Amino acid sequence: MKIKELANLTGLSIPTLRYYEDLGLLKPQRLANNYREFSEADLNWLAFIQRGKAAGMSLAMIQQYSDLREQGDSTIPERIALLDKQTEILQTKKRELEAHVEFLEDKKQIYREMLCKRNSDMLQ
Repeated sequence: MKIKELANLTGLSIPTLRYYEDLGLLKPQRLANNYREFSEADLNWLAFIQRGKAAGMSLAMIQQYSDLREQGDSTIPERIALLDKQTEILQTKKRELEAHVEFLEDKKQIYREMLCKRNSDMLQ
């Protein structure tokens, strides 16, 4: 597929796809006319990149993962370690978010109790 089709399928802009190629994250085949030709494997790899970014992975971390991936299955333990590192980052953020939600819920409960007391006082 051509770069425009890949952009349409992924929702990524053509400049972003070219940037990923400049970083070495994408390595499309080149046709005789020097046009890029992307494969289904490229599309799948882009899906991983998008999910990685959505999960908070930096492009540098994705590049490191990509380099390991290209070296073959012997790097699986290192790839797992990278994914473990990002998982822990997300778990920490999740705990922080849960603490913020708990704070807000506690504050709302205080206000509900204040409203109930006020309504009760008005009825007396």
